[in-house]
Amino acid sequence: MPPVIALVVMMVLLAIVGLVTSFNRFVQQRQLLADSWADVELELERRHDLIPNLVATVQGYAAHERDVLLHLVELRDVALTAAPTPDGRAAVEPEVALATGRILALAERYPDLRASAGFLGLQRQLATTEDRLAAARRFYNGNARDLNRRVESFPSMLVARLGRVRRASYFQPDHSS
Repeated sequence: MPPVIALVVMMVLLAIVGLVTSFNRFVQQRQLLADSWADVELELERRHDLIPNLVATVQGYAAHERDVLLHLVELRDVALTAAPTPDGRAAVEPEVALATGRILALAERYPDLRASAGFLGLQRQLATTEDRLAAARRFYNGNARDLNRRVESFPSMLVARLGRVRRASYFQPDHSS
């Protein structure tokens, strides 16, 4: 085989290996992104599971705050039916967090409630869940950033287009509502 043909074959083989390697990295990154989104979903579910207990506990002490409590229950129901995607969750989760914070703020008006062991336990669980949710969100957004950087960088953008790899959405709930 002439050296020129061997060189061309070698370059083609290297290009194919590079494409396959790049595509496999996209597969790994998409899986990591899916895994990290599952962590976010888990923490959101944990938050949603705590809401009925919180409402029941507060209701016993602050029955006349019925509207605030019902609003939180309604928001929880909306959150449970929201699309399990970063965009779908970001549309409703800030309101759930805000309403949950309002319920916790209600405790300031009820000293007996603040002293309740059940309420204090729920308050600790919610605080822990919020911290874990923030960490899971940061991890997910970091993975989304890494994938998006590769989708937009040359030459991996060519592989992304061939493999139909799209940018990932960030999960950044708008807390201004």
